[in-house]
Amino acid sequence: MKRSTEWSSQWIFYVTAGFLFGAAVLRSLLIFRDSPALSQILGLLMTWLVLFASETAISRKWSGYFAIYLALQTGVVVLLLSRPGFTDFFAVMFAVLSMQVMQRLNLRQAALVIGLFAPLTAAPLVKTYGASQALIFAMIHTALNAFLAVYALATRRAQAARAQNQALMQQLQEANRQLQAYSKQLERLAVTRERHRLARELHDSVPQTIFSMTLTTQSALLLVERDPSRVGAQLDRLTQLAQGALSEMRVLISELRPEKVAEGGLVAALRRHLADRPLPENLLVSVEVEGDLLARLSPAEEQSLFRIAQEALNNVVKHAQASRACIRLQLAEPPWWIEIYDDGRGFDLRQTRNGGRVGLVSMNERAAEIGWDLQITTSPGAGTCVRVGKKPSAGRQP
Repeated sequence: MKRSTEWSSQWIFYVTAGFLFGAAVLRSLLIFRDSPALSQILGLLMTWLVLFASETAISRKWSGYFAIYLALQTGVVVLLLSRPGFTDFFAVMFAVLSMQVMQRLNLRQAALVIGLFAPLTAAPLVKTYGASQALIFAMIHTALNAFLAVYALATRRAQAARAQNQALMQQLQEANRQLQAYSKQLERLAVTRERHRLARELHDSVPQTIFSMTLTTQSALLLVERDPSRVGAQLDRLTQLAQGALSEMRVLISELRPEKVAEGGLVAALRRHLADRPLPENLLVSVEVEGDLLARLSPAEEQSLFRIAQEALNNVVKHAQASRACIRLQLAEPPWWIEIYDDGRGFDLRQTRNGGRVGLVSMNERAAEIGWDLQITTSPGAGTCVRVGKKPSAGRQP
């Protein structure tokens, strides 16, 4: 597309130059056909044509050639205008030079050169036409020179604008490629982080349960010979441990399967999770909602808040030894927030932070990704409250 546009501009320039040169040649043949000066005039015209045709190729190899070319072409045109007789039509050759100087020089330099063509046109014509008519011819040809120069300037600026747009397009494409690469990198980091968290969960829960099952089995084997009446209790204990391990594995597998929060919104996703997740018999978990969630939360916010609530609930089930927990969402008016609190045993938050627990780190990162603040309030024996609130600067007006 760019080459096609540039060729179109060059094609118009060369066609215009060809018509002007052809007109000068035909006019010379008509006026000087019986004059011995015709051969000299045609020789000067051919010199002008050779210089014109070779200028582009030479200028590509020698940047300073255009100044020499301009001086030579100007001299050829002045010689043509100085021939005896009616030679005013040769001034059209300055129009071609006017287009060229506007393409090659800056605006001020081009204006000075085009202005110089006016006296160079008028001076040779004074002998033939007189000062007044020579001045008129100079004004007419200067107007033609200026018109074609303005067209050349518009073409030059259009080409520069296209080149700039092309460069900007390439920069945008490169930026888009970098953003895509960065997005893929973030996705890989998120997957890696989630894998590490699940690996930590597997290490903290299931292996311990399996180890307890191994000890219980060994105890049952010893009691078979020493006290068979106690084997039944050990087998019951073994069954409970196996069911617990199975429940833990189901929870971890459900976390590997992404929850479709968009189907029904955050509240529906939380209730589905509570219905599917095995909970201890002595733990009651409720969901309380204030406000219209669907009209206020973005999909990214819903997904992150769901994962935070899921992680907080996992901590309640595994560590809190609570009898009651509640997930409360408040979006009736800013500031908006979600709380997960329990009446369990609590813990020392400073020791936990120093230990770098993966679950708490994950919740903090998820809250930061959506521009929310996460706060944890707890102490030994006083329960735990995980609160995630939207920052006032990032909030939207209700």
